[in-house]
Amino acid sequence: MTDPIADMLTRVRNAVQGKHQKVDMPTSRLKIEIARILKEEGYIAHYKMMEEGGKGFLTVFLKYGPKGEQVISKIERVSRPGCRVYVSKNEIPKVLGGLGINILTTSHGVMTGKQARKEGFGGELLCNIY
Repeated sequence: MTDPIADMLTRVRNAVQGKHQKVDMPTSRLKIEIARILKEEGYIAHYKMMEEGGKGFLTVFLKYGPKGEQVISKIERVSRPGCRVYVSKNEIPKVLGGLGINILTTSHGVMTGKQARKEGFGGELLCNIY
């Protein structure tokens, strides 16, 4: 697999489309940080790390509205292994005029675009979620 972050986002997107309650994937520190941000921003219910047969798995529990409507309507990868997208603190775009979030990896860790703008950090723009 050449892009594990795109694989994670695709698994979440497909699980939301299929109205699944949870989705499992191989774990990494970056995936755990992305799941942490999704939980903090209210896009997922929670996440859990498990160990099976010496391999780590990340389970993401999805969140839906009171009538079963999707909380995540679109999740897209911005920076890819073949075309990295870096932004400075002044170039961080707003997603849907501030209704969505973007996730950046900075020199001070993984954070949302809003938090990076506030703290004055730029970095690699991983994905947009709304």
